[in-house]
Amino acid sequence: MRETRRIRYSCRVEAGSAGQDDATPTGAPGNAPARPWVRPGPTRQQRRRDLSLGLSMAALGLVSVVLSNSMGSFPLGTPPSWPEQVAWAVACGLPLVWRRSHPELSTAVLAVIFIAAQVRNSPETLVASATLFVAVYSLGAWGRDRRLAARIRIGVIAAMFAWLAIAAGLSVASVESNFPGAAGPISPLVAAAITTVLFNCAFFLLAYLLGNRTWTSALRQHELEVQAEELRRSRAENAERAVTQERVRIARELHDVVAHHVSVMGVQASASRRVMDKDPDKAKTALAAVEQSARTAVDELRRMLGVLRDAGAADGALGYGLEQVDSLLQGARDAGLAVEYTIYGTPVPVPESVSLAGYRVVQEAMTNTIKHARASAVDVRIRYLRREVEVEVTDDGRTGLAAVPARSVGSTGLGLIGMRERVAAHDGSLEVGARAGGGFRVRARFPIAQAGAADASAATATA
Repeated sequence: MRETRRIRYSCRVEAGSAGQDDATPTGAPGNAPARPWVRPGPTRQQRRRDLSLGLSMAALGLVSVVLSNSMGSFPLGTPPSWPEQVAWAVACGLPLVWRRSHPELSTAVLAVIFIAAQVRNSPETLVASATLFVAVYSLGAWGRDRRLAARIRIGVIAAMFAWLAIAAGLSVASVESNFPGAAGPISPLVAAAITTVLFNCAFFLLAYLLGNRTWTSALRQHELEVQAEELRRSRAENAERAVTQERVRIARELHDVVAHHVSVMGVQASASRRVMDKDPDKAKTALAAVEQSARTAVDELRRMLGVLRDAGAADGALGYGLEQVDSLLQGARDAGLAVEYTIYGTPVPVPESVSLAGYRVVQEAMTNTIKHARASAVDVRIRYLRREVEVEVTDDGRTGLAAVPARSVGSTGLGLIGMRERVAAHDGSLEVGARAGGGFRVRARFPIAQAGAADASAATATA
């Protein structure tokens, strides 16, 4: 009979008993202390099976009564009347109906009935012994209070041995005649006592241990189901986290690609509007810059979307890196900014992801300068240090604490967040803020595994 078909977790706290009965479920959520597991009650189908078992054992008891009387086999002495024999046989089977729903009560009642039936010399002992075995086993397998279950089982076993001793003492005089052919070295009474004790020890010990084993199996099944649920939840969380990270990556790429070029286009369009009537040639130049920025933005978007369609593509597949910083600055120059671009140290190959991250930091810093700084000059420096590559962008625009939030965060906050995410992804560091002498600075450092690839003295040079 499968008794672990449906296992539910109950949060009731019950006192645990020693040994196997004190097991607790593993994997308690969070840092909460582990609570003793309480086996849930039987299902409706299991209750129906118990009803069938109880009625079947009662019916078998009636059959045993008929057979015992037919054979004239009355091992306990003169039996009571037929109705009383039938009543004891039925009474010994019916408590099994509640063996899983109320195992403590079922076992205690059955033990009392068993002893009372023997006191009345009921000839039916075989089925009654089987029902007692099932009751003790069921209490071990289904007892929700493990300490109480252990105490009741031990009490029942002790009571059975006490009754066995009393019954043996009362029938000593009649036992001698039951061994007419005894010829062994041990007294017949001693041999019978040893046999009876050994049989009953094995009988009750087996029922006790099997009950504990079944309860432990149900606990293990529960733990497996809890672990399976945790694994399923972990998979769902990982999948959701992966989707979120991919959405953040797409948002970051779109922001970096669109914001920069749109900002340059806005500045050029504004300049074109202001000089349209006074200097048509400058207006045409500005509009040409707007056109070029629009084409570049469209090209970058197409390339980025192509990479996103390729699930195995890396960020570096976009084709942008520190080598393209100079071409990136051309839009700022066209916007009227005085741009100075300097490389310190000996350029060394860096990972594509680091190169792209550095490029995006410069791009975002330039976007903020064009949109918010009202600067006239920008200084971009790339330093190849011994174990790091440093990207720095400074301008001479507005300063002061009031201007810092608008310039560093932007209208939506995605710019600074994107830079921090890119730098943090490579275990780098980011500094953003106003300079003491005026203007604004963005400085990012990325660790690289190129020891000794740069000239340390050149790397620390300053303008």
